[in-house]
Amino acid sequence: MKREILNETVIRFPSLSANEGFARSAAASFASQSDPTVQEISEIKTAVSEAVTNAIVHGYRDAVGTVELILRRYSEGTLYIAVKDKGRGIDDIVQAMTPLFTTAADEERSGLGFSVMESFMDKLRVRSAAGRGTTVIMEKKLNRRVK
Repeated sequence: MKREILNETVIRFPSLSANEGFARSAAASFASQSDPTVQEISEIKTAVSEAVTNAIVHGYRDAVGTVELILRRYSEGTLYIAVKDKGRGIDDIVQAMTPLFTTAADEERSGLGFSVMESFMDKLRVRSAAGRGTTVIMEKKLNRRVK
């Protein structure tokens, strides 16, 4: 059965650290249409923060590029989130997703971004090509609150 999209938005913004908070808020506002719990909103915000921060810090390193945030609500209650950049890309996705691995060891980076995303989302997929950018796709089934 094909999933029906109830709503969708695409937001593009420069890869400036100030826009990480904007992306978190935008995702939380969009998700609020599904009446999620406070915990679900917190998890969504954290996962989006990690994905956007990766795009800014690792994707564009010392340059400014564009980050694209795609948000969708599906009829069965799933929230779809994609964070795309056209930056450096990831040479080895498996290695990049290994806890504590980081390409920014000289900075205050812990290498836990993908682990955090994975822990808060039901599905996490990463597509990347060196020199062409990265797309992080996350999905979360939102539970209907009992009223």
